[in-house]
Amino acid sequence: MTRVGWKRILAWLALVVLVVLLIGWISRWMSNRGPVQKVKATPAQIERGHYLADAADCAGCHTAHDGAPLAGGFPLHSPFGTIHGTNITPDGEHGIGRYTADDFFHALTRGEARDGHQLYPAMPYVSYRTITRADSDAIYAFVMSQPPVNVPNRKNGVHFPANIRTALHGWNLLFAHPEVRSASQGSSADWKRGHYLVETLGHCGECHSPRGALGQIDRDRPLSGSAKLGRFAAPDITPQGLAARGWDSASLQQYLATGVSAQAVASDEMLRVVTLSTSRLRREDVRAIAVYLLGDAPLPAKVAATTATAAGPGHKHYLDLCSGCHGRDGEGVPNVAVSLQRNTAVHDSNPHNLIVAILDGLPEHDFPGIARMQDMPGFGDDLDDGQVAALATWLRQRHGGQATAVDAATVAELRK
Repeated sequence: MTRVGWKRILAWLALVVLVVLLIGWISRWMSNRGPVQKVKATPAQIERGHYLADAADCAGCHTAHDGAPLAGGFPLHSPFGTIHGTNITPDGEHGIGRYTADDFFHALTRGEARDGHQLYPAMPYVSYRTITRADSDAIYAFVMSQPPVNVPNRKNGVHFPANIRTALHGWNLLFAHPEVRSASQGSSADWKRGHYLVETLGHCGECHSPRGALGQIDRDRPLSGSAKLGRFAAPDITPQGLAARGWDSASLQQYLATGVSAQAVASDEMLRVVTLSTSRLRREDVRAIAVYLLGDAPLPAKVAATTATAAGPGHKHYLDLCSGCHGRDGEGVPNVAVSLQRNTAVHDSNPHNLIVAILDGLPEHDFPGIARMQDMPGFGDDLDDGQVAALATWLRQRHGGQATAVDAATVAELRK
């Protein structure tokens, strides 16, 4: 092809891009000119919508730390960059004040905003595709009844080429299908309700399922854990994974309702989920979640065998740095330091979270109700990689039934 021919092709491509951008700008301008919606709803509808919004953890992503409720700004960190939750108050300029119930349902289940631009799948529309229209309308009624907040949406920090939203049309064709493979077995009413709460409203698989190279959820391994989101790894919460770490229905319900159990205290992103979502659910719904996660025929919770003796460098590091708060043999102190004897991070076959806790420490925790936990200092500056590995190995062997040693290279990879 001649140089003139190539120039013509490039000129036509440039014209097509210009037309697409112009259409997008006109679409957004027209959408912003629509009327601000005035929604009439009964107190009962609003109350139901509030409950469902809590079950869906809307505030978790759409309310910033110390920010106005649902006014956006919360940062969601991903391998593709930082995405900020948007303003979903009824504000007509920056929020969803011009959205109709149809617009809201379409955005919730198809990942497309009112002006036609594609939403990043950090908004869990892949999970929300199976939400009922009645539940969507109830959440819409609640959200539109809240005070409008004139807070601009924060700019995202998504890296190229993931920042090309048009490409999300292709991503949706490949991955945004509604088929869900159940993580457990069951058919009871509780199991079915739990399935909807976990897989749809609670969208637990968005964090607890592995993801592929393009950020898609691995539908063949639902809820089997992910180490790619945030500083901590979302653990395996399949029936097999929970039973292996000593969870049963009673402890799981207590954890979801309060953030505290013998197995764990909620921390990091999960503490936010408990505070803003699961602790606000009715007892029967918390039970249904536990039934779904464990299955109608739960596996017996395993009791870890103690294998490490009170000797060696790992034990010495524990006595020097940890025993003052956690007790001489990891028994813990209520509202001060967790027990390590049944702790899920110690029992986990993946040492990721235990290593991160040793390196970084943990902030002070305030749980729903009156329980709290004091802050834990990090020891990344006090211990080298080999020493952290020795401490983690001793804890896992002493209390977690994990015979495999943690190596220094694994620790080195997790240092900030």
